[in-house]
Amino acid sequence: MGKRLEKKIENLDNLTHLLLTHPKGLRKAEIARRLDVHRTTAAEYIDDLSLMGIPVYEPSPGHFSINRDRYEIKLSLTMHESLAIHLAARLLTTRTDKYNPHAASTLRKLGFALETLAPLISSHVALSAEVLDSERRRRDPVFLQALETLTQAWALGRKVHLTHEMPNGEVFDYDFAPYFIEPYAVGRTTHVIGWRELPGAIRTFKIERIRTIKLLDEEYVIPDSFDPREQLQSAWGIWFTEGEPVTVKLKFSRKVSKRVQETQWHHTQEIQELDDGTLIWEAQVAEPREMLPWIRGWGADCEVLEPKGLRKALVREAGRLAEVYGVKEMEKPLVAHVREKDSKIQTLEEHLSGVSELAGKFANKIGLKESGEVLGLLHDLGKASQEFQKYI
Repeated sequence: MGKRLEKKIENLDNLTHLLLTHPKGLRKAEIARRLDVHRTTAAEYIDDLSLMGIPVYEPSPGHFSINRDRYEIKLSLTMHESLAIHLAARLLTTRTDKYNPHAASTLRKLGFALETLAPLISSHVALSAEVLDSERRRRDPVFLQALETLTQAWALGRKVHLTHEMPNGEVFDYDFAPYFIEPYAVGRTTHVIGWRELPGAIRTFKIERIRTIKLLDEEYVIPDSFDPREQLQSAWGIWFTEGEPVTVKLKFSRKVSKRVQETQWHHTQEIQELDDGTLIWEAQVAEPREMLPWIRGWGADCEVLEPKGLRKALVREAGRLAEVYGVKEMEKPLVAHVREKDSKIQTLEEHLSGVSELAGKFANKIGLKESGEVLGLLHDLGKASQEFQKYI
């Protein structure tokens, strides 16, 4: 290979990197200056890149750059690294219902690349691509456009203007700077974390609820202080708060204790095995409500011990389930008080009897013992109502 050809290959490689780092484009004169070549040579290089299949375009008249949406990244992988990508894509396949042509295309290319090295793996990777392309996948062009636009914004460091629909149907619009895109296996959804202009803080959007989105010219810089690992370290999935994480304590039955121990469900988890084969599972979680679907999945083999609010939520849900399935509620004592320090229950019968006895003693001093006892029995009778029992 002659020195002239070597220099040209080097310059074409430098030009590729130069245009990738200038998404707004460069003029031919600026390209010539940076590569130390004549303007006509710079123009030839631009044409050569196009002939090589590199998507050169003009973001504005006379300015040349590379279309990042169409530019193919050159990547070398071992067989085991390729399988890791396949497994990640399979997880995407089983944890989302949406058609994703980019994921399907990725797997097809991966399958083709593995054809000689590992033909059996290659064929299964190709089949996974077919699953992602299947007619049974839900077509959601609005979601796909939102995901693509957010990817562009994140890559270019440019803000977006979007409208987002709340669960109650209300729609709000925001200027938003995407910092990170995170899949959410529990909800089979995808979320974007970033800076929202109002209220001027980090917020999360569920991409499936974005209704319109537009790429803006305004640029942004992700602050060095932002670290998604730190942001989500206490989260069960995607929910995070600015407050301290909450202690969640669960008791699992002997039947499922081995299965619970096979997986690290949260990086802060601690497990204590009890003599009867049951176990206590404890972790520090940002927002315990996010755990509800997982806890429900264990059914009666999982009892919430802490926090109190999470336990109450499950008790209420158990009551609703009994109503839905027509299960006659078993007779159980009515509750008057729950002691906060240890969750010990005082039944309504115990409470009213005790107050009645005390009231009778006090009223006896003025000769009205029986009246005092009756008033003591009646003073908290309202706690027998269904509403109070659901509350307590």
